[in-house]
Amino acid sequence: MRFTFLLFLSLMISTTNMAQDATYTAENEGWLVDVDEAYAESQKTGKPILANFTGSDWCGWCKRLTKSVFIHKEFKDWADKNVVLLELDFPRRKQLPARFKQQNKNLQQAFKVRGYPTIWLFDLSKESKNSEYSIVAHGKTGYTKTASEFTENMDRMLSKRDSGE
Repeated sequence: MRFTFLLFLSLMISTTNMAQDATYTAENEGWLVDVDEAYAESQKTGKPILANFTGSDWCGWCKRLTKSVFIHKEFKDWADKNVVLLELDFPRRKQLPARFKQQNKNLQQAFKVRGYPTIWLFDLSKESKNSEYSIVAHGKTGYTKTASEFTENMDRMLSKRDSGE
């Protein structure tokens, strides 16, 4: 399943936000929180982006997914070899820096995410003159019980990507 979205990411950067940005990190080790960093890493490595839309401090299924998949060596080894990890958090009790809150909302709208967790596999390209990204989505999934089930599902999506489907 391939389709393209255009996404305009407005970056609201101020001195205060920049200081907050420096301390904001993903809940899961090894995951990026900035789509621009994920894009740069994806371009450098040729790997697609695996985005986890999560409610880290309130979503029970998101917490289960972390415990059943994301913390396991099998997943971490697979991810290191195959994807760039991007965490897009929608917390209720903690405050995100404004630009990440806006970035996450824009991506949530672009992918039409309605529930959590939702995990999308996609590639980005960027127009050099503006902040528009073109997104080619390869598939999505939600909660998965095991790391092996999750990576098998993602491998199917990667195969379709690699074959041009």
